[in-house]
Order: sequence, then C-alpha cells, then structure tokens
Amino acid sequence: EEEAGGGGRIVRVEGVKGKRAVTVLCRASNNLILDETERSLHDALCVVRSLVKLQYVIQGAGVPEMELSCQLSKWGRSLPGVESICARAFAEALEVVPYTLAENAGLDPLQIVTELRARHEGGHMYDGINVKKGKISDMSKENVVQPLLVTQSAIQLATETVMMIMKIDDIVITR
Repeated sequence: EEEAGGGGRIVRVEGVKGKRAVTVLCRASNNLILDETERSLHDALCVVRSLVKLQYVIQGAGVPEMELSCQLSKWGRSLPGVESICARAFAEALEVVPYTLAENAGLDPLQIVTELRARHEGGHMYDGINVKKGKISDMSKENVVQPLLVTQSAIQLATETVMMIMKIDDIVITR
C-alpha cells in the first residue's frame, strides 16, 4: 500500500505470513541528525541483542567500573612489586568510563569521579553518576541498568589487551 505523508510517498507492506521483520523509517531535516538517529537506533538494537544473548542486567552509570576499580585497587595494594603497579594502573584505567560519562554530561569529571570513588570506598557500591540530576545517586533506586554482557565483554577485551601488551613487553612471564 502506498501512502503520502511528510512531503513524500511511503510504501507500506503489511500482513506478510511467516516473516518476523520490522522496518524502521527514519527522517530528519539534515544528514547529521539522520546519521545520529541511525547510530542511536543501532545502539538500541545492540542492547536488545545483548539482553537476548545473556538475560542479566546490572546497574549502569559507571557503577560496575568504579566498584571494580576500587576492589582492584585495594587488591593491588596487597601485591608486591610490579604486580601491584599493574593492578593499580588497571584499576585507574577503569575510571575512564565514569570520567567520560561525567564529562559528556557536562559535569566536572574530576570532582564527580573523586566523589564517586570515595562513596564506593565507603561501601556505597550501587552509587553512580546521575546525569539528569548532576550528582551521585544510588542507581539501584534510580533503576538505571545496562546489560551485563556489555560490561563483561568490555572488561574481558580490555583485560586481554593488557595481557597481550604485558607479554610483548616481557613484564609478565607467560606460562
């Protein structure tokens, strides 16, 4: 069926038997907005795909990265020598996620990340960056979640990359 709308014509096909497909029509006033809309739609579909593959969610807003950073830093302080330096450097690198989130939200990233780290070290393991309120909040109460698979994959990839670099530089003896 052909329809007129929005200054153009649209062909709509409905009632196809045995097919589970959806077409999303995106329109915008310019290519920049259209490209951003396409990226946002792609991101949303990736989230759905992640939830289909592994049906678990965790708090978002920098919560898992900051908690892992704090725990890794604490563990790193108990290690000797080079191992301690590596663990603490990895912990510090994980703070890039909440730092970037704060920066993209127009907040002072140094102040927010410092406060978030202090809250996590104080036992508030679900605190994250509330970009709407511009402050640190308990994300379990705010219902801010993200797919576990996204965080798990990112941390696994980062860990594998660090191990590869360390093996190349002969920092860690391979087994």
